[in-house]
Amino acid sequence: MNRFVERLGKPLLDRITQNKRPHYNKSLAMILLVSSIPGFIIGALVYWMGGGRLESELLNLHNVQIEQRARNIDEQLTNLELMLSHWAFDNKFDYSLLDVDFNTDFERAKDISKTLLVMQGSNTMTKRVELYLEENREVMFDPEYSVVRNPAVSEIYKQLIQPTRITYWTQWAFDPARPNEKDITLVHQIPGGSFDPFGTLLVRLDSQKVSDMLKTMLPYNEGESFILQDTGDVYASARGGGLDSPFVTALQDKIKEHPADRAFFFEWKGITYTVSYGNFSRIASNWTYVSASPISSITSPVVFISKLILIISLCALLLAVLLSWVASRRIYSPVNRLVQQLLGGQEPAGGKEDEFALIEQRWNSLYEQSHEMQGRLAEQLPHVKESFLHQLMQGYLYAYSEEDLMNRMESFKWEVRDRVFIVMYVQLTGITSHEGKFKYGDEGLVTFAAVNIISELAGLHFEQHNSINFHDLTAGLLVIVPNDKAYAGDLQDFSEELTQAVNQMLKMNVTLAISRPVNTISEIPGSFETARQAAAFRNFSNENQILDMETQPQVPEEAELQYPFSLERELIQAMRTGQETDTYKLLEDFLVALSSNGAKEIDVQQGMLHLLGSIQHAVMVSGINPNRLFKGINMYESLSQIRETKLILEWFREKIVDPYLRELMQRTDAQVKRIIEQAMLYLQQNYMNDISLDNCAEHTGTNPFFLSKSFKQVTGKNFIDYLTEIRMEKARELLRDTDLLINDVAERVGYQHSYFNRIFKKLEGMTPTRYRELSREKGLQ
Repeated sequence: MNRFVERLGKPLLDRITQNKRPHYNKSLAMILLVSSIPGFIIGALVYWMGGGRLESELLNLHNVQIEQRARNIDEQLTNLELMLSHWAFDNKFDYSLLDVDFNTDFERAKDISKTLLVMQGSNTMTKRVELYLEENREVMFDPEYSVVRNPAVSEIYKQLIQPTRITYWTQWAFDPARPNEKDITLVHQIPGGSFDPFGTLLVRLDSQKVSDMLKTMLPYNEGESFILQDTGDVYASARGGGLDSPFVTALQDKIKEHPADRAFFFEWKGITYTVSYGNFSRIASNWTYVSASPISSITSPVVFISKLILIISLCALLLAVLLSWVASRRIYSPVNRLVQQLLGGQEPAGGKEDEFALIEQRWNSLYEQSHEMQGRLAEQLPHVKESFLHQLMQGYLYAYSEEDLMNRMESFKWEVRDRVFIVMYVQLTGITSHEGKFKYGDEGLVTFAAVNIISELAGLHFEQHNSINFHDLTAGLLVIVPNDKAYAGDLQDFSEELTQAVNQMLKMNVTLAISRPVNTISEIPGSFETARQAAAFRNFSNENQILDMETQPQVPEEAELQYPFSLERELIQAMRTGQETDTYKLLEDFLVALSSNGAKEIDVQQGMLHLLGSIQHAVMVSGINPNRLFKGINMYESLSQIRETKLILEWFREKIVDPYLRELMQRTDAQVKRIIEQAMLYLQQNYMNDISLDNCAEHTGTNPFFLSKSFKQVTGKNFIDYLTEIRMEKARELLRDTDLLINDVAERVGYQHSYFNRIFKKLEGMTPTRYRELSREKGLQ
């Protein structure tokens, strides 16, 4: 009670305190009303419903149920007809059978027996599928091969060969000793479509199962239902009654009286039956189905009870007035205790809303919250199942026992008892192909679309399945099948359909690895790892591949190593010397050589990982820290996730070669700048001497050509122009600030007098003497 008070909270308590027992007053008046008037109303309604309305509703309900179940029966018979026609036109049953000696051609006889067994197991109503051949020796497959030696049996089967009727239904006695035991039989002449048949294919229905099927048209498990061919050749009853029984005969006469009504009432020996009938359109004939079920046993108690209710209501009316007052107090007693508990012993204040209205508001709030949580749970359940399956396949649940795993999977609505588990590993390739719809970077989108295709196709072949999206062009699929069911054909069909769908819709290729079936849940992680490892041994060429662990070895025989060591040495040398174009060309040649001659994916991956290790060694030898160059990324892990040639090339270029060449170029530029800085300092300190490009190159430890080219690249000026600029700046300073003769000024800046005058005038537009004069005039002003 305290918990309830806490849940309702203080706001609700405050609202209740505003009421003063309004519910008691309302309940008293309501009980007085309910105890008197409804008795009459209920009695009248029940009497009306029992007298007519209920019968009419039961008749409509019966008719709807019968029509639905009749459609199910019609579909089963139609499937039998289609199945038999399909096989009758198959080349297994053509004229070549006339030339076969089944006593010696065991394989042909075995093949026919297998086919008949497949046909026999395709429908639950089938008792036996037989093949009878009349030509030469009379041969019978039922479904095992035998020779007909009994003339009476031979005569029975010969009568079924009717050239004028290619396929038809009949009710036939196949045992000469039991002429009254007849089976409903579907007959098809062989070869199909021929007007000169030499044998027949027979589908004999199980009489008991036909009877059980007809019983489904008896909703109340009483009465009679039967089917009848219009020609009278076929008749079957749910209760085993004959066609000439009085009840069946009376029903047929009644149906003739109501040709337009598909449902009506039928009186027979004081019992009312609801009758529904209709027609099946069968091969070359029409069948009529009839269902008659008694409803008197249902309606008569209702009519009696309705009359009894009217009488009791009259008697109870007088007593109701007295009891209503007592009942209202007792009914209100728990409510009053609840209110007192909520209010702490205080009386509720007056108001319009009673206690239940306020409690109802809180209940609705809690219900909405509960409904919302249920909806969220339903939305999250698929994700929870996928998360559990992901943990299971990755081996994270190894500590759980088999029984614990079964219980957990059963809690997710999986049926795992007496089941076989098969794991499939799906890998997509070809994302960089020219005709593809996607590009590098769309791996998550492509995998999502592929998982949807996998789930949709798996639903067409397997009752229980669940897919896992790994978001990296790979996916997993767990299939659960009964341990007594053949699944090899379904796996093959699913694999082919999945391959075609991905090829056509996503324009990509598929590698599908199928594990061996296991009988326990704890073996699923090992099966998944085996399938994933098997996918690594696919041919590296971009093509569809299906790897079935039951028919193929897990690891192929070891092939000769084809690692191009010479190309590796040339590639690393080109990188060390900064030859970008040659590096890219050698990288492409290396990958082509590594993946040639039917190389496996794992061979190519291991080879590229080895190349990565050699390049990282070369990077370290050159004095560069690989961790800094590659920003601390695990390059081996990144490379191992790539499975396509073009993507591997792009990855090596973007992640390995380009960063290394940029670092190499930056290091070269820094060294050049230091050399030019030394040269500039040398010029600033020795401009007054007779220096040249050769002198400066010798001082900096380089050659004149490299110095001239690098000087222009770093400073933007030629070597001689930079030296002249330094000398002219010093000459202008001496002319302005000293009284040295022009010859002395020329010597101090490293020029002869005549050449100094000429170059000074060329650069300044005036002679050194005129420049001194103008400088001093400006100083005086």
